[in-house]
Amino acid sequence: MNALKTALLLGALTGLLILIGGYFGGKQGMVIAFVFAMVMNLGSYWFSDKIVLRMYRAQEVTEQQAPELYRMVQDLSMRAGLPMPKVFIVPSQTPNAFATGRNEHHAVVAVTEGILRMLNRDELEGVLAHELSHIKNKDILIGAIAATVAGAVTMLANMAQWAAIFGGRGGDEEEGGGLGLLVMAILAPIAAMIIQMAISRSREYMADEGGARVSGKPFGLASALEKLARGSAAIMRAPGPKCARTWSATVRSATRAVRNTLATSASCDDFQSSNNSSGNEAGLSSTILWQIGQSRM
Repeated sequence: MNALKTALLLGALTGLLILIGGYFGGKQGMVIAFVFAMVMNLGSYWFSDKIVLRMYRAQEVTEQQAPELYRMVQDLSMRAGLPMPKVFIVPSQTPNAFATGRNEHHAVVAVTEGILRMLNRDELEGVLAHELSHIKNKDILIGAIAATVAGAVTMLANMAQWAAIFGGRGGDEEEGGGLGLLVMAILAPIAAMIIQMAISRSREYMADEGGARVSGKPFGLASALEKLARGSAAIMRAPGPKCARTWSATVRSATRAVRNTLATSASCDDFQSSNNSSGNEAGLSSTILWQIGQSRM
């Protein structure tokens, strides 16, 4: 269902590009905007791993440096039918994990020190499986395509704003075309952004489902998402930039999706038992950090 929704949303985004392109700049203007957007997003897609890892000062770890984490990723990758990705740790206390790389053969999975301290084994496996599902579903490529089309729409809208300021579209000005052009120039990027966000949300739901299936522990993933939501809320309340609001809302929605789509096969007693047993393993992630610290000495 989410795959169909993604296809429909991408179709809607492409249709919006064709409509806006034909109205604002004709075929030539649409092609120019699309080429510019494609070049910019192709660069970010091709070098996404290097850009993101350098931005977060992430450090690659080997099996000798972090055996527990490395073997966890290795085992989950085998279950997902993926090549072993590179494993990185980000020196940040913000609980987070992400996957990047242009394809499954150049993939990277990164976790922060904060998430290693927060989650137990079952929860961490669920989060890692979620990130591996992003790689398997080619979500980075789909995101780049959506960003390219949305970027082209935005560039066309900017062109239209200048056209409206300096005389609209010629003869249309007498019929109020300049005002219509300006209104569309404002609304088109908003529509493109909404569709792009909807595509991102649908891919997140697919990764939630895939992560729960790969790890075999849907309640571990649900529990991790709830912990991350609480951690994000704490960051949002703390002094400084309030950048966790959207992530917190996304986590809550994803938690509900995991519970609704995957947890129906297990009883409440199973959930309580899972929570109790996983709680006994809460020190595992701290062990990973200790192993990394020992390898650096």
